[in-house]
Amino acid sequence: MSVHPRRLILCAVLFVAVPLLGADQFDHEHATYGAVLRAYVTPPRVDYRALKATRASLDRSVGEFDAAATRAEPAWTREQRMAFWINAYNAFTLQAIVDHYPIRSGWLTRYPRNSIRQIDGVWTTLKWRAAGRTVTLDDIEHRILRPEFKDARMHFAVNCASTSCPPLAAEPYRARTLDAQLDDAARTYMASDEGLQVTRDTLRVSSIFKWFGDDFVKEYAGAIGGEREAKERAILGVIDQHGPPAAAARARTGVPAIRYLEYDWSLNDTR
Repeated sequence: MSVHPRRLILCAVLFVAVPLLGADQFDHEHATYGAVLRAYVTPPRVDYRALKATRASLDRSVGEFDAAATRAEPAWTREQRMAFWINAYNAFTLQAIVDHYPIRSGWLTRYPRNSIRQIDGVWTTLKWRAAGRTVTLDDIEHRILRPEFKDARMHFAVNCASTSCPPLAAEPYRARTLDAQLDDAARTYMASDEGLQVTRDTLRVSSIFKWFGDDFVKEYAGAIGGEREAKERAILGVIDQHGPPAAAARARTGVPAIRYLEYDWSLNDTR
């Protein structure tokens, strides 16, 4: 039986088009990952023991970051992409901890014995797959999130599994609410003793600002007048916009000294 050439062309088009349409259907609500967060995260702590005991849902959520649908990632909206990479960073960090839990080290170490820093190469060597790429945690933070999106609030959203780190949110970041979620993450951290401590004439801030303060300059330095260096004005600008009212009022004067808090690398475990 002969087949009309036009039918052959139509069948070929449908054969190609159907997989492509399916590949675009990524769940930007991050439902699987969200279920993991709601079950095991009570900010600022994570129940790593329980998560390891029932880790199948975590492993499944990690796998979704490299599902066929994620190959369309370059064409997503800015908010979809940024939420995706923040969630990927945090999910991969959870898996790194679970893979090595309970974390223990020898007594002669400069970091806490139960710290993420006891995992060799956790940021630079361990690799994951996401959106068709092979990436490390440093790749996501320093070669995707920071340079591509240039939104310093991401420093309040990515979690390094440590006590002094901004807490891991109990919900995934989502494109439709991303801006509000990032603002909320900034306010939460700046209202904590790990993010900001106020004395009479000094504002003591997280060492995150020492390491990445330049990332805040463009958005926040202009809010504070005076001759101080741009990085310090940016820190005061962050406190003005996201800090508690009393601290914000003090920051607006441009007068307080800025000091950096010691960073506690102890694991953010519930145990």
